Amino acid sequence: MFSITGKLIVKKDTEQITQTFRKREFVITDESSQYPQEIVFQLVQDKVDLLDPYQEGDNIKVNFNLRGRRWENPKTKEVKFFNSLDAWRIEKEDTAAQSGSELPPMPASEPISLPTDDSDDLPF
Repeated sequence: MFSITGKLIVKKDTEQITQTFRKREFVITDESSQYPQEIVFQLVQDKVDLLDPYQEGDNIKVNFNLRGRRWENPKTKEVKFFNSLDAWRIEKEDTAAQSGSELPPMPASEPISLPTDDSDDLPF
């Protein structure tokens, strides 16, 4: 399981691939490194509706699985490998908490009082 936070920049419609399989793609921008990355995810089957409450421009956290598969061309026998990022949970992210621009309030502390006399219990 992996997770990433970013801005939703593309929200595609659901595609009915076969009678029993449907998917929906979306793209987020990850700006956590020096070079922003635009990353495409897919939602499949009953998960396609997870994206409905979100709008392009929203900051979201995506939980996903990394999937890989092999495909062989039946005519040429050429083998190709494909990866997909299958999202299974999406949550709205608070932009202030994400950017770290707001620090939690510091608890109030009472002033420290120092002894006023020179007497102490030290033997020297």
